[in-house]
Amino acid sequence: MFALGRLLVIGFLVLSVVYICLSLYSRAVRRGKLEKEWDEEIQQGDRETFVEAGLREYDGSLRRKLILGVYIVPLTVISVIIYLTNFH
Repeated sequence: MFALGRLLVIGFLVLSVVYICLSLYSRAVRRGKLEKEWDEEIQQGDRETFVEAGLREYDGSLRRKLILGVYIVPLTVISVIIYLTNFH
């Protein structure tokens, strides 16, 4: 039982680091696309206001929520493996 607890704690910490890195990377890519869109197409008004509005929209998007799969997929796989190994 202690081994499972240790696995869960260490796994959660590792997945948290991966989630944070992936989230920051995805946000940076989105910021770059918004800045490029403003430079190539819009060029009217304030660039920072446009980028911030786009990032607020991104924060509520499905892509942002799909990044939570970093937690869900590995924990589901580990749970299935443990179940099949011990109870099947």
